[in-house]
Amino acid sequence: MLPIRAEAERLLSEAEKCNPGPWGNHSRVVAHCAEKIAGACDDMDSEKAYILGLLHDIGRKFGVRHLGHVSDGYTYMMLLGYDEAAKVCLTHSFNNHTVDEYIGNFDTSDEELRLIRETLASVEYDDYDRLVQLCDSLAGSEGVLDIEERMEDVKRRYGAYPQKKWDANIVLKEYFEKKAGNNIYVLTEKDTYRP
Repeated sequence: MLPIRAEAERLLSEAEKCNPGPWGNHSRVVAHCAEKIAGACDDMDSEKAYILGLLHDIGRKFGVRHLGHVSDGYTYMMLLGYDEAAKVCLTHSFNNHTVDEYIGNFDTSDEELRLIRETLASVEYDDYDRLVQLCDSLAGSEGVLDIEERMEDVKRRYGAYPQKKWDANIVLKEYFEKKAGNNIYVLTEKDTYRP
Protein backbone atom coordinates (compact mmCIF):
# COMPACT_ATOMS: atom_id res chain seq x y z
CA MET A 1 0.00 0.00 0.00
CA LEU A 2 1.08 3.56 -0.78
CA PRO A 3 -0.06 7.01 0.27
CA ILE A 4 -1.46 9.23 -2.46
CA ARG A 5 0.89 11.84 -3.92
CA ALA A 6 -0.41 14.72 -1.78
CA GLU A 7 -0.01 12.68 1.41
CA ALA A 8 3.52 11.63 0.43
CA GLU A 9 4.40 15.28 -0.15
CA ARG A 10 2.90 16.20 3.23
CA LEU A 11 4.90 13.45 4.94
CA LEU A 12 8.13 14.72 3.38
CA SER A 13 7.40 18.35 4.33
CA GLU A 14 6.61 17.32 7.90
CA ALA A 15 9.79 15.23 8.05
CA GLU A 16 11.93 18.13 6.85
CA LYS A 17 10.68 20.25 9.76
CA CYS A 18 11.93 17.56 12.15
CA ASN A 19 15.36 17.30 10.50
CA PRO A 20 16.05 20.11 8.01
CA GLY A 21 18.69 19.51 5.38
CA PRO A 22 19.45 18.89 1.71
CA TRP A 23 17.99 15.37 1.91
CA GLY A 24 14.50 16.80 1.32
CA ASN A 25 15.33 18.24 -2.08
CA HIS A 26 17.41 15.15 -2.86
CA SER A 27 14.22 13.14 -2.29
CA ARG A 28 12.29 15.45 -4.62
CA VAL A 29 14.91 14.96 -7.32
CA VAL A 30 14.76 11.17 -6.86
CA ALA A 31 10.95 11.38 -7.18
CA HIS A 32 11.20 13.52 -10.33
CA CYS A 33 13.68 11.14 -11.95
CA ALA A 34 11.66 8.05 -11.00
CA GLU A 35 8.45 9.56 -12.37
CA LYS A 36 10.05 10.56 -15.68
CA ILE A 37 11.81 7.24 -16.25
CA ALA A 38 8.79 5.14 -15.23
CA GLY A 39 6.61 7.25 -17.53
CA ALA A 40 8.73 6.11 -20.46
CA CYS A 41 8.40 2.43 -19.50
CA ASP A 42 5.28 0.64 -20.73
CA ASP A 43 4.95 -1.60 -17.68
CA MET A 44 5.56 0.95 -14.90
CA ASP A 45 3.31 3.40 -13.06
CA SER A 46 4.89 6.86 -12.98
CA GLU A 47 2.75 8.01 -10.04
CA LYS A 48 3.84 5.03 -7.93
CA ALA A 49 7.47 5.64 -8.93
CA TYR A 50 7.20 9.30 -7.87
CA ILE A 51 5.76 8.44 -4.45
CA LEU A 52 8.35 5.75 -3.80
CA GLY A 53 11.15 8.08 -4.83
CA LEU A 54 9.81 10.85 -2.63
CA LEU A 55 9.66 8.62 0.46
CA HIS A 56 12.83 6.53 0.03
CA ASP A 57 14.78 8.61 2.61
CA ILE A 58 11.85 9.42 4.93
CA GLY A 59 13.75 7.78 7.82
CA ARG A 60 15.89 10.91 7.91
CA LYS A 61 12.94 12.52 9.67
CA PHE A 62 14.26 11.03 12.90
CA GLY A 63 17.67 12.70 12.89
CA VAL A 64 21.10 12.57 11.33
CA ARG A 65 21.79 8.87 10.89
CA HIS A 66 23.57 6.77 8.31
CA LEU A 67 22.42 3.14 8.16
CA GLY A 68 19.90 4.02 10.86
CA HIS A 69 17.81 6.01 8.37
CA VAL A 70 17.08 2.73 6.57
CA SER A 71 15.57 1.02 9.61
CA ASP A 72 13.87 4.26 10.73
CA GLY A 73 12.21 4.71 7.34
CA TYR A 74 11.17 1.08 7.07
CA THR A 75 9.69 1.03 10.57
CA TYR A 76 7.91 4.38 10.13
CA MET A 77 6.30 3.44 6.81
CA MET A 78 5.23 0.03 8.16
CA LEU A 79 3.67 1.78 11.17
CA LEU A 80 1.62 3.94 8.77
CA GLY A 81 0.61 0.86 6.75
CA TYR A 82 2.61 1.83 3.65
CA ASP A 83 4.38 -1.47 3.06
CA GLU A 84 5.46 -0.66 -0.52
CA ALA A 85 7.15 2.54 0.63
CA ALA A 86 8.67 0.68 3.58
CA LYS A 87 10.21 -1.83 1.20
CA VAL A 88 11.91 0.91 -0.84
CA CYS A 89 13.14 2.61 2.34
CA LEU A 90 14.93 -0.67 2.96
CA THR A 91 16.09 -1.66 -0.54
CA HIS A 92 17.31 1.68 -1.90
CA SER A 93 20.71 1.42 -0.20
CA PHE A 94 21.54 -2.16 -1.17
CA ASN A 95 21.93 -2.65 -4.91
CA ASN A 96 23.42 -6.10 -4.50
CA HIS A 97 21.09 -7.28 -1.73
CA THR A 98 23.79 -7.05 0.94
CA VAL A 99 24.31 -4.73 3.91
CA ASP A 100 28.06 -5.20 3.53
CA GLU A 101 28.22 -2.65 0.70
CA TYR A 102 26.52 0.11 2.69
CA ILE A 103 28.35 3.42 2.37
CA GLY A 104 28.39 5.24 5.69
CA ASN A 105 28.40 4.46 9.38
CA PHE A 106 26.73 1.41 10.84
CA ASP A 107 24.94 3.49 13.46
CA THR A 108 22.20 1.01 14.26
CA SER A 109 21.41 -0.97 17.33
CA ASP A 110 21.84 -4.74 17.10
CA GLU A 111 18.05 -5.01 16.84
CA GLU A 112 17.87 -2.47 13.97
CA LEU A 113 20.67 -4.20 12.09
CA ARG A 114 18.96 -7.56 12.55
CA LEU A 115 15.70 -6.06 11.20
CA ILE A 116 17.52 -4.74 8.12
CA ARG A 117 19.41 -7.99 7.46
CA GLU A 118 16.40 -10.29 7.98
CA THR A 119 13.97 -8.17 6.01
CA LEU A 120 16.45 -7.61 3.19
CA ALA A 121 17.02 -11.37 2.96
CA SER A 122 13.27 -11.96 2.62
CA VAL A 123 12.43 -9.41 -0.10
CA GLU A 124 12.60 -9.85 -3.83
CA TYR A 125 13.57 -6.74 -5.77
CA ASP A 126 11.29 -5.48 -8.50
CA ASP A 127 11.77 -2.70 -11.04
CA TYR A 128 10.57 -0.06 -8.57
CA ASP A 129 13.32 -1.02 -6.12
CA ARG A 130 15.84 -0.92 -8.96
CA LEU A 131 14.50 2.38 -10.28
CA VAL A 132 14.79 4.13 -6.91
CA GLN A 133 18.34 2.75 -6.54
CA LEU A 134 19.20 4.24 -9.92
CA CYS A 135 17.53 7.57 -9.20
CA ASP A 136 19.24 7.78 -5.80
CA SER A 137 22.54 7.61 -7.69
CA LEU A 138 21.44 10.41 -10.08
CA ALA A 139 19.99 12.86 -7.60
CA GLY A 140 21.74 15.70 -5.90
CA SER A 141 19.87 18.21 -3.78
CA GLU A 142 20.03 20.84 -6.52
CA GLY A 143 19.14 18.71 -9.52
CA VAL A 144 19.99 15.69 -11.62
CA LEU A 145 23.67 14.74 -11.70
CA ASP A 146 25.80 12.60 -13.96
CA ILE A 147 25.79 9.17 -12.30
CA GLU A 148 29.57 8.90 -12.20
CA GLU A 149 29.94 12.42 -10.78
CA ARG A 150 27.40 11.56 -8.08
CA MET A 151 29.24 8.36 -7.16
CA GLU A 152 32.57 10.23 -7.10
CA ASP A 153 31.00 12.80 -4.75
CA VAL A 154 29.84 10.04 -2.40
CA LYS A 155 33.29 8.46 -2.61
CA ARG A 156 34.93 11.78 -1.63
CA ARG A 157 32.56 12.33 1.28
CA TYR A 158 32.78 8.81 2.70
CA GLY A 159 36.25 7.78 1.60
CA ALA A 160 35.15 4.77 -0.46
CA TYR A 161 32.59 3.46 -2.93
CA PRO A 162 32.41 -0.32 -3.35
CA GLN A 163 33.21 -1.32 -6.93
CA LYS A 164 30.35 -3.84 -7.03
CA LYS A 165 27.87 -1.12 -6.06
CA TRP A 166 29.39 1.27 -8.63
CA ASP A 167 29.11 -1.38 -11.33
CA ALA A 168 25.54 -2.20 -10.29
CA ASN A 169 24.53 1.45 -10.74
CA ILE A 170 26.00 1.52 -14.25
CA VAL A 171 24.11 -1.69 -15.09
CA LEU A 172 20.88 -0.11 -13.75
CA LYS A 173 21.42 2.95 -15.93
CA GLU A 174 21.88 0.78 -19.01
CA TYR A 175 18.89 -1.40 -18.06
CA PHE A 176 16.50 1.53 -17.71
CA GLU A 177 17.78 3.28 -20.81
CA LYS A 178 17.01 0.13 -22.79
CA LYS A 179 13.65 -0.35 -21.05
CA ALA A 180 12.62 3.30 -21.57
CA GLY A 181 14.14 3.53 -25.05
CA ASN A 182 15.84 6.81 -24.27
CA ASN A 183 18.84 8.41 -22.60
CA ILE A 184 18.34 8.73 -18.83
CA TYR A 185 19.62 12.30 -18.76
CA VAL A 186 17.18 13.37 -21.48
CA LEU A 187 14.26 11.71 -19.68
CA THR A 188 15.12 13.29 -16.33
CA GLU A 189 15.70 16.76 -17.81
CA LYS A 190 19.21 16.80 -16.34
CA ASP A 191 20.17 20.20 -17.71
CA THR A 192 16.97 22.04 -16.75
CA TYR A 193 15.17 20.41 -13.80
CA ARG A 194 15.56 22.02 -10.36
CA PRO A 195 13.54 21.04 -7.26
